[in-house]
Amino acid sequence: MREYSVPASFTIPDDASMADTVFRHETESPNIVPFQRLIGGSWTDVTASQFAKEVKAVAKGLIASGVELGDRVAILSATRYEWVLLDYAIWTAGGCTVAIYETSSADQAQWILEDSATSLLILETPAHAEALKEVTEGAADLREVLQIDAGAIDELTTRGAGVSDEDLHARRHQVTASSPATLIYTSGTTGRPKGVQLTHANFYAEVQATQEALHDSMKEGNRTLMFLPMAHVFARAVSFGAFDSKVTVGHTSDVTTLLDQFASFKPDFILSVPRVFEKVYNSAKQKAHDGGKGGIFDKAAATAIEWSEAKDKGGPGLLLNIKHTVFDKLVYSKLRAALGGNCERAVSGGAPLGARLGHFFRGVGIPVYEGYGLTETSAAITVNTTSAQRIGSVGKPLSGHAAKIAEDGELLLKGPVVFGGYWHNDKATSESIIDGWFHTGDLGAIDQDGYVSITGRKKEIIVTAGGKNVAPAVLEDAMRANAIISQCLVVGDAKPFIGAIITLDPEALPGWKERHGITEDVSFAELSKNADLIAEIDKAVADANKKVSNAEQIKKYKILEQDFTVETGELTPTMKLKRNIIHQERGAEIESIYS
Repeated sequence: MREYSVPASFTIPDDASMADTVFRHETESPNIVPFQRLIGGSWTDVTASQFAKEVKAVAKGLIASGVELGDRVAILSATRYEWVLLDYAIWTAGGCTVAIYETSSADQAQWILEDSATSLLILETPAHAEALKEVTEGAADLREVLQIDAGAIDELTTRGAGVSDEDLHARRHQVTASSPATLIYTSGTTGRPKGVQLTHANFYAEVQATQEALHDSMKEGNRTLMFLPMAHVFARAVSFGAFDSKVTVGHTSDVTTLLDQFASFKPDFILSVPRVFEKVYNSAKQKAHDGGKGGIFDKAAATAIEWSEAKDKGGPGLLLNIKHTVFDKLVYSKLRAALGGNCERAVSGGAPLGARLGHFFRGVGIPVYEGYGLTETSAAITVNTTSAQRIGSVGKPLSGHAAKIAEDGELLLKGPVVFGGYWHNDKATSESIIDGWFHTGDLGAIDQDGYVSITGRKKEIIVTAGGKNVAPAVLEDAMRANAIISQCLVVGDAKPFIGAIITLDPEALPGWKERHGITEDVSFAELSKNADLIAEIDKAVADANKKVSNAEQIKKYKILEQDFTVETGELTPTMKLKRNIIHQERGAEIESIYS
């Protein structure tokens, strides 16, 4: 199928503003609990009435600080309650939120502040203020910098005491559906980041469509723990939908204690990126092997996948159901308990999940509904749902949206969540939106039932010296299935064969060394030549190679001493490989494969 569309089930009012939900809840449901804050080790309620009071107070402070209609106000902070409070306050004051990752380098932050002409920057910590001191002092349009940990919320509240309710409401009612709601700069896997301008209409459509698709998650009384970066459109879009649907949201940026926080918060659903689901799987596998129960876990995992696959082929038979029930008591129930015990489903976005993990998690009783979207589509534009799921696909287009496959295999998208253009970059806009269709840069397919699958990125396609086109994602996903492997970058453009550079998982490595009698003082040079490690990586390569043709198979690889990280600039904040950066930084290691 070349094109598939879904009729719209909603309309967007001309005066739609994302801040409207704050005031609707305040009037209609003042006692609901849309947020909980972790204070002193316990989760403390924030009612809709209290949230509205805080939003209005901060919005008045922004107006008193000189924020005018359409002005850009930037937030650079880890995920926390104040991020959401500031976002809604900026909209109430008629401003436009500029989202900056708290892991951004000084150069990245400087580009965003200058390109967006941000007038007010709200940082999180003293460390952020110090790291960006030169940048903030040199930004021409930046009038002021406030700091959350130094009392920014209280300062704005105090400043706004003289602004009347009438003036506040007059300002917020100047916002229309076409007003800019946010500027989010693309993560920059290639080239300099571009500012994606999303309107209130874009986010309104995203909320309406995802509420309909994920209605069994987006319902009053449910709970979710937000731990993805709020600067990412995926986290914000789900956060908006949750708030509108009266779902209680908790926030954390401490992923090192995530399991403890799951245990205390007990989410009904979670959203994450594929790398986190991969980590959950690999950590559970590693723990089982370290505890001498590796055989049981491996059989349980294989059974979960087989059982899930059978669900799509007429249902599992009696023997498979019995095995599944046994492993549910031995293994699966413990995995569900690790997510707090109440988690019934998860939503994945930001990168391809892969059929293997999709079947595994459905098999253990936590189905992961994979969706697809970009910053330019206000987050999800296709998604799997409880009533329409095809594992391995990214689901069908949301209500009111359409997908099409171009002659060269590129996925094109259309609908109200699609942005209108890049900030002050007409050239990039005209190259990406052609005849009303947004050109994603991803390669895809649409089956006869309308399910969309992503097969690779146009710019990531490797063309070997022999002319063979290779999509690296299939091999890389399969390689990361091995618990000892953290990341894999497939290489071979204009080379005689396909190779790979591989990093080892620093969390899995100590347990692996202990099982193989390797002491901690062994150097990397010695470890990289260890026969057991080479055998382990060779097996991962062999398993990955089974998924592709002979010409696409990995023939040689290089193990790197250091992992790719967000801090080194080799991963985006959502754990996607920055291929151009890695090729620059690891060029010598890549060339050594072919020398």
